[in-house]
Amino acid sequence: MSTAHDDPRVQLARQTVGAVSIVADPTLPPHLLQLVDTRGNTYFAKQHRSQARYVQETQAYLTWRHHLQDHAPELAGQQDSTQTLLLTAVPGQSGDALPPGSDEEERAHHDAGAALRALHQATCRRSAGDAGDKLAVRLRSWVARADRADLLSGTERNLLLQVAVELAGTCMDSAVCHLDYQPRNWRIGDGFWAFDFEHMRRDARIRDFARLAFRHWQAAPRLREVFFIGYGGRLTDTERRLLERFGAIEAVTAIVRGHEQGDVLLSAHGRTVLSQLS
Repeated sequence: MSTAHDDPRVQLARQTVGAVSIVADPTLPPHLLQLVDTRGNTYFAKQHRSQARYVQETQAYLTWRHHLQDHAPELAGQQDSTQTLLLTAVPGQSGDALPPGSDEEERAHHDAGAALRALHQATCRRSAGDAGDKLAVRLRSWVARADRADLLSGTERNLLLQVAVELAGTCMDSAVCHLDYQPRNWRIGDGFWAFDFEHMRRDARIRDFARLAFRHWQAAPRLREVFFIGYGGRLTDTERRLLERFGAIEAVTAIVRGHEQGDVLLSAHGRTVLSQLS
């Protein structure tokens, strides 16, 4: 993607905050650009390829960001025609760069729990069966995608469809959820910030713990403990069982996306989670 003067990300920044300079950062993905204005303020300009993701992330910043109580960047500008957002930069380092087993890593998980609690409490709706029905439909749709690529054995397919049956009609609290809540989408410095809201929507509240539960906590159970101290309480037995069922969605989406993107590690993660379902 071009970073010349005609780049829509640069154009949006100039229209919003005035003259800007590009901050070279080869570690950033191609759709992100770091910029600094003449006053030294730093921004990230993000151009979406998917209109749906652009709309979803814009809604998240405009409607739900304030529930995170300043634990998120601010939306400085948007341009619908090019699906581009301008976001304030937050200081610190990525949550996945913290030393494993360190006090900093534990503190990040504690603060992440507290921030997510604020979002969930402000948007929670009590148990309803329609959430389970929607998730059952979603799980079946991912199984269908896996079938088209012949990614599942008959036993695996039957197991996933059985979980869909269990989810259908199950009553569960809903809340506005991040749905990709894990250290790579956290910024840790003098405070805690979450970002990357392109998946944010109303969903089953417990599902917002799935990425952490299946990608981070199994190897470091202490992080689970400090997260839920920050969140304000542990899961009930019923909630733990529901989270385990969400492992089916985590598994099949990782298997399918890993296959489609040629991501061997993601595919292996999906296989590992699938093998743990019972």
